[in-house]
Amino acid sequence: MAEAVRLESLYKTYDNAVTALDGVTAAFADGTFTAVMGPSGSGKSTLLHCAAGLDRPTGGRVFIGGTELTATTDTAMTRFRRERVGFVFQDYNLLPALTVEQNVQLPLRLAGRRADRERGRAILDRLGLGDRLEQRPDQLSGGQRQRVAVARALLTEPAVIFADEPTGALDLRSAREVLTLLRSVVREHGRTVVMVTHDPMAAAYADSVLFLADGRLAGSLTAPTADAVAERLAHLGDLTGVPA
Repeated sequence: MAEAVRLESLYKTYDNAVTALDGVTAAFADGTFTAVMGPSGSGKSTLLHCAAGLDRPTGGRVFIGGTELTATTDTAMTRFRRERVGFVFQDYNLLPALTVEQNVQLPLRLAGRRADRERGRAILDRLGLGDRLEQRPDQLSGGQRQRVAVARALLTEPAVIFADEPTGALDLRSAREVLTLLRSVVREHGRTVVMVTHDPMAAAYADSVLFLADGRLAGSLTAPTADAVAERLAHLGDLTGVPA
């Protein structure tokens, strides 16, 4: 199976000598849904940011769709990210002054490309938001805002969608709706989703879970259940001395 994302010996250190990533090597296959989990401070968000091209690793290489992202200039990395990577964040990152339709079209505008209203509206229709085009984010529920964020992420037909705690601000029902949606993005649209989460229930929607501890890989779990994930997280917390 082809790889959507590959990380080779990824290191990330900060000025205060903190090592956030310590030689992580991992691959995410096309058309898969992977959750990344670990105790607080394990490096999972840093891993996501480096893999997505939002931050440069101190060492190692990142490949997306066979292109080495870490070998490009910052300008080229930004351009590639806008064209080939989608993002879904905990706080939605929607602009309050823009309508739903305008927020969805924003990646194309930032990339200097013409808006694709037909495709945008088709995606919003599929996500049950076809009647919300002219509404603004403050007129939507949390779950609806996150669906707008997913629609925005899908617009450019990205090679991979990175989701950083996408259900962290949602109630249980809305969280399940968004997780079901992310899973359908993989099953029905053939996209690759890499999701950082602290929630075992959310991780159970993924095909597999990748665990981190102290910036290093600490195992994986295929066909996860919430109970199995919670048990593994508790064990990681015991090993690192950090609550999971």
